[in-house]
Amino acid sequence: MERKKVLITGANSYIGQSFEKYANKNYEDYFEIETIDMIAPLWRKMDFSEYDSVFHVAGLAHADVGNVSEEIKKKYYAVNTDLAIEVAKKSKEDGVRQFVFMSSMIIYGESAGYGKKKVITKETTPHPANFYGDSKWQVDKGVRQLADSQFEVAVLRPPMIYGKGSKGNYPMLSKLAKTLPVFPDIDNQRSMLHIDNLCEFLCEIMLMNLGGIFMPQNKEYTKTSDMVQKIAEISGKKIWKTRLLVPFVYIGSKIPGKISGLTNKAFGNMVYDQTLSRYDGIEYQVVDLYESIRRTEKQ
Repeated sequence: MERKKVLITGANSYIGQSFEKYANKNYEDYFEIETIDMIAPLWRKMDFSEYDSVFHVAGLAHADVGNVSEEIKKKYYAVNTDLAIEVAKKSKEDGVRQFVFMSSMIIYGESAGYGKKKVITKETTPHPANFYGDSKWQVDKGVRQLADSQFEVAVLRPPMIYGKGSKGNYPMLSKLAKTLPVFPDIDNQRSMLHIDNLCEFLCEIMLMNLGGIFMPQNKEYTKTSDMVQKIAEISGKKIWKTRLLVPFVYIGSKIPGKISGLTNKAFGNMVYDQTLSRYDGIEYQVVDLYESIRRTEKQ
């Protein structure tokens, strides 16, 4: 089998670097991967025609959406939306067969707060809650409009991605797990995606040259308190889950501003219906929750 040539557009991306490392380790005979920086405009003069797939990961990460200027918002649309669509158009014009774009679960809005449920099904319509989600939604729609029989467009809408070296909510939970003696035992559910499961998914859809909308996630939903307990266990710490702290979580979820935001982010509910994440011929869930935490926490 001829090796697939993949161009990652966006340097120093956690997902881009993780994918390259994973593919080189697990699919070394199947891929030839290169990365280009999108900050300098030189990429516009490049010839993309030698690549089978372009994997676009350049973008600005989630902002503090409650406190940004109009100028910052414009920058998000310029980088997250306009740049991605421009790269997709160039890929198509140069004869690339597949364009892969990382959208996000955030296009469906924020998670349901503490005590409420939010299950995304095939009937759920994207409804971004802020400019960051909208910048993702606009490019999600924009690149899919370019798809045709000669140009496959794969749009991934993953939930929270975590793994060794990841940013976001997971490192905060990990820190709490290693320092707190007790943690609230709240019954919540979150869809999450370990980086190895994501990278396996990417390898498979690139090898098969697939297009469409995809919602990859771990096999099981995550309960925040269970995850914290597993992190503590793997790290050699002890943490006690207790229902006694539930009233404090309830109160925290009602305090306006950052406190309720953090409380609902940690203990809210937001999942993809599991049927949305199963695809014929793709077996990508290579690690379960416990193993994913072990891989993330190991020194």
